[in-house]
Amino acid sequence: MKNMKIILGCVAATMVLFSACSKKFLNTVPQDRIDSEATWADGALSQAFVYGVYSALGYGGFEEQALAAYTDEAMFTHSGRNINNFTEGTETPGSMAWVSDTYGWNRMYEAIRDANTAISRLPTSTFTDEVLKERLLGEAYFLRGYYYQQLVRFYGGVPLVKRPYELNEDYTIARSTYEECVNSIISDLDSAALLLDGKSVTDGRASKLAALGLKSRVLLYAASDLHDAATAKSKSATLSAYPNIGIVAYESGDRATRWQAAKAAAKVVLDATSGYKLDLGAPATPEEGKNNYISIAMGGQSAIGDKSAAIELIFQRTHTALYTQEDNWPLGGIHYGINNGPNGYHNWAGNTPIQQLVDDYEMMDGSKFDWDNPEHKADPYTGRDPRFYATILYDGSDWKPRPADVVGVDKANQIQTGYYADGAGGFINGVDTRESPIENWNGSRTHYYTRKFIDPNPALPDNQSNAQVIPWPFLRYTEVVLNYVEACLALNDEAEAKTWLNKIRFRAGMPAITATGQALIDQYRNERRIELAYEEHRYHDARRWMIPAETVGRGIKAIKVEATLKPGKTPLVPYRHDKTVYNYTYTPVNNTENETRTWKDKMYYRPIARDEMNTNTALVQNPGYE
Repeated sequence: MKNMKIILGCVAATMVLFSACSKKFLNTVPQDRIDSEATWADGALSQAFVYGVYSALGYGGFEEQALAAYTDEAMFTHSGRNINNFTEGTETPGSMAWVSDTYGWNRMYEAIRDANTAISRLPTSTFTDEVLKERLLGEAYFLRGYYYQQLVRFYGGVPLVKRPYELNEDYTIARSTYEECVNSIISDLDSAALLLDGKSVTDGRASKLAALGLKSRVLLYAASDLHDAATAKSKSATLSAYPNIGIVAYESGDRATRWQAAKAAAKVVLDATSGYKLDLGAPATPEEGKNNYISIAMGGQSAIGDKSAAIELIFQRTHTALYTQEDNWPLGGIHYGINNGPNGYHNWAGNTPIQQLVDDYEMMDGSKFDWDNPEHKADPYTGRDPRFYATILYDGSDWKPRPADVVGVDKANQIQTGYYADGAGGFINGVDTRESPIENWNGSRTHYYTRKFIDPNPALPDNQSNAQVIPWPFLRYTEVVLNYVEACLALNDEAEAKTWLNKIRFRAGMPAITATGQALIDQYRNERRIELAYEEHRYHDARRWMIPAETVGRGIKAIKVEATLKPGKTPLVPYRHDKTVYNYTYTPVNNTENETRTWKDKMYYRPIARDEMNTNTALVQNPGYE
C-alpha cells in the first residue's frame, strides 16, 4: 500500500508538471513536416515547393515504354504491357491501354493542384526576395499551362480547375470546351513569359523562351485539322456523330486567324534567339550532318565534344537533384540505353524502329527511298539522310565495344541482326537477333535498334553498368522552326517556309527542298517526322493532321537480312559484315508477333477511365467510347 501511495503521488506530481507546461508542449512545431504558412514565409521553402511541381515531368520520354510504339516509329518488343490495347483499337474506359504518367489524368491533376497552390499563395507570401517570388510564380504558371496542354493533347477539352480546392467541396466539374482550354493555357503561358522576362535561365527550369515556345505549339495544334470541327467532322464519321464536338474542336471562328496566331507565336521565338547551326548557306558534309544530329540528341555532348548545341534545348528534363525522379541506378541517370539497345550488349530492345520509319529517310540527293529501285533494294543502308545513321542501328552498322563476355563472337563491334551463311549449308544467327546466344528473349523483332538518345561514348560499353546522363527535349528550337514552317504553308507563304525548312536540312547535310504545293506539304511532314523522331511528336502530329490510318493503320514491317557466301569465299570466324565475302539480301516482312495494328477513329482521343467517369458524374466521354 505504501508503494502504491508513492506511485500515485508521483503520477499526481507528473500531472501537475504536465499541466503547467501543456500549452507550450502542444504548440511545438512537428519536426517531420513543414507548416503551410512557414512554406510561404520562406523563399527557400517556397522554391522547394515549386521544385516539387516539376516532378510530374517524370523522365519525359525516357521510359521503358515509349509513345513512339503507338505510331509508325517503333514496335514495343515485350508483350503484356497493354500496348496492343491501343494499337489494335480494343481500348475501352474499363480496359485502358498504357499511358505514361506525363499524360496521365490523375498525375497531371495532382501537379495542377500543386501549381494552383503556388499561384494562389505566392502573391501573398511574406518572404522579401521579390525577384525570386516573381520567378517562382512565373514557373508555376508555366507548369500549369504545360500540364494542361499534356491533358488536352491526349483527351481534348478537360475540366479547368484554376484554384486549389478545399476539403468537403463539390469536386464535380464538367469538361471545358477545347477553345476554353486553349485560351486558358495561352493565358498561363503569357503570364509566365511576363513574370520570367529578364530572369536568369537555368537548365531544366521554365524560362520566358520556354513559355513562348510552348505557346507556339499550343496554337499550332489549335489551328490543325483535328481541332477544326467542320474539317474533323468531314473526315471522320465518329467525330461527325459526336454530340459534344466543341469539347474537342473549335465550332466557330476563323481558322486562318488561328494559323496567323500560330505563325506569329513561333516567329517571336525565332527572332528571340538562334538555333544550333541553322545559319549554314549550304548543306553540311554527311559526317558533319550526322554529328550535328548526335550533338543535339546528347544535349550538346556529341562524340566530338561539341557543347555549343545548348541553345537548341529550350525546355529540357535535365540531370539534377532538384526535381527529378531518380532511382537506384548507377550515377542516378537515365537507363534509356539498356531499355532500347541491342540484346548483344545485354540491353532490352524495348522500342525498336520499324521498317516504315527506316523507309522514310530520304536518299542523300533528296529523292525518296524505293524498294522497287534495284540499287536501293540491293544496298538499302547506303547513301541515306545522315540523320538515319544517328537514329537507327541496322545490320552491319558500327557501334560500341561489346561487353567482355560477347567480344569472342563480335570483334568488329558491328550490329548483327541478320543470318549469315556458315559454309556448311546453314546460317549463323546474328548476335543481336532473337535467336542470339546472348539474351535471345530481348532481341529485336524488327531487326533494328534505336541509336538516338543512346550515348555513343565507348567508355559506356553496355549501358547497364553505367546509366546515361542526357537531357530529354520537352521543347527545342527546331520544333518551333517546324511550327513556323507549317503555319507558313497553311497561309500559302511557301518561300518563307522553304527558307526555314532548308536551314534544318542544311544542318543535317541534306539538299534544299524545291517542291511546291501538296508535294511541299508532304515533304515538310516527312521532314518533321525525321527531325523529331522518337521525341513524342509523331503520335500527336498524325492525329492532328488526321492521317493515322496511314501511320498506325499500315501495321508493322520488319526486315529480314540474309548473307550468303560469294563464290570461292569462306565464312569469317568470328563473323563480321563484309560485302567482299558475303552477298546480302534484304526482304521487308510483315510482323504481327505482338500486335496486329489497325486504326479506329475513336483512337483520335484516349478514353477517360471508367473510375474517373463514375467519380465525376459531370464528365462526358470522348467520341467512340460512349
